Amino acid sequence: MKKLSKLSIVGYGAGDAANNLAFTTATMFLLVYYTDVAGISAAAAGTLLLVVRIFDAFADVFAGRVVDRTYSKRFGKFRPFIMFGSIPLLLLSVATFSIPALGESGTLLYAYVTYAALGLAYSLVNIPYGSLAGAMTQDPAERAKLGSARMVGGMLVGSALGIFVAPLIKPGANLQVTFTTITLIFVVIGAALYLFTVLTTKERVHRAVPNVTLKQSMDTLKGNRPLLMLCLSSFFFLTGYLALTSVQLYYLRDVLGRLDLYPALSIIQLVLTFVLAGFMPKLVRNLGKKRVYMFSSLVTVIGGAIVFFAPASQVWIGFSGLVISLVGVLSVNIVVWALEADTVEYGEWKTGVRTEGITYALFSFTRKTGQAVGGALAAYALALGGYKSGAVQTPDAVFGIQLAAGALPAIMTILAVLVMAKYTLTDTMHARILSEIQVRRTAGAGSAGGNAVGTSRNDADGTVSAEAAPLAPSN
Repeated sequence: MKKLSKLSIVGYGAGDAANNLAFTTATMFLLVYYTDVAGISAAAAGTLLLVVRIFDAFADVFAGRVVDRTYSKRFGKFRPFIMFGSIPLLLLSVATFSIPALGESGTLLYAYVTYAALGLAYSLVNIPYGSLAGAMTQDPAERAKLGSARMVGGMLVGSALGIFVAPLIKPGANLQVTFTTITLIFVVIGAALYLFTVLTTKERVHRAVPNVTLKQSMDTLKGNRPLLMLCLSSFFFLTGYLALTSVQLYYLRDVLGRLDLYPALSIIQLVLTFVLAGFMPKLVRNLGKKRVYMFSSLVTVIGGAIVFFAPASQVWIGFSGLVISLVGVLSVNIVVWALEADTVEYGEWKTGVRTEGITYALFSFTRKTGQAVGGALAAYALALGGYKSGAVQTPDAVFGIQLAAGALPAIMTILAVLVMAKYTLTDTMHARILSEIQVRRTAGAGSAGGNAVGTSRNDADGTVSAEAAPLAPSN
């Protein structure tokens, strides 16, 4: 398969930039918006984040099945969802950050409904978008490029939010007007970015079964142990990462007393994004995706430990801990999407049916549950410490923020590394699987009915072998 064009790689990255106009805005500022603007208590906000994000996780599974059952000869399997789902998604982001004065119960109900609707809309766009990478190429280095482009797109938005929006989150500002205006602007920018993605990307991977049945989806997932290990590891990693993301602003503002450092951190993040994106494909070729994932996770652990143990008076030590954590997080976020795409081929190798939608949906399901738990734990840590909006924080409140920003990410990432140590789908094994799938397709195309192919299995010594078996029936 020939290499991807630069335009298609950039176009794919633009899609994640659009995604993060809704997603990163919510992960960075929604907890602050709920507590400091809408007047929702930290404990109630934590429960809201937990409940709705778990709902989002199930919405991902629903979206995955919808994707697997859909196919357009003109636009393919994934791009139609991006085309028609983007505007509702962006408008729901505006609604989520525009809570009217409805009283305590009305405000909370409005927050639940709008955030849940936003999550469902995001699933119906993001699941097809994430699945698209596996359909664009099967080459590990090219997938690493797509992962880098995706990270660059997302981090450009995250950095812009940190540089231009975070400094506005200060006592006395009219934050409701700020958030409503910003999200309305994002509707226009996001729509343009999504359109660019649709026009520049193309599905090039062969698909024997365009419309996948529920049984075929479940059969593919059932024997996909590498996917399950990756999902569990990502759950732990995202739990820690979302705890940090949710309270990063609180840590800089209320612990270090330096909200002005938020733009500096965002600029550093932007620079690191381009640096890591430049050499990560080469690092993946030399070390393999699994090792890059594990080593990068350990860097995140070191950063989290520094954030937790650094005294509030030692601003630059605490800030350095955030930067070190950022290096690890960015590196993991590049390689994890290539790892997920590899598990699609593993499932196809086991069953003969390619199911990007449900595979990505299960992966996203566990990531969403990790995000739910991480965001909720961060909010509960604030409540446990006695956080008060607009007040000078007590030592207990400062400890609660440090716990969420440092200790939780470090502990959860250690668990992620322990799980990933058991991950068996190495780059060498993936290459063998790709070769065998190609042989199977060639044999199927050359047979009379196109049904007799070889199915693969993993022997006890980890090598790949083949045995005769029928291809899973098409719809």
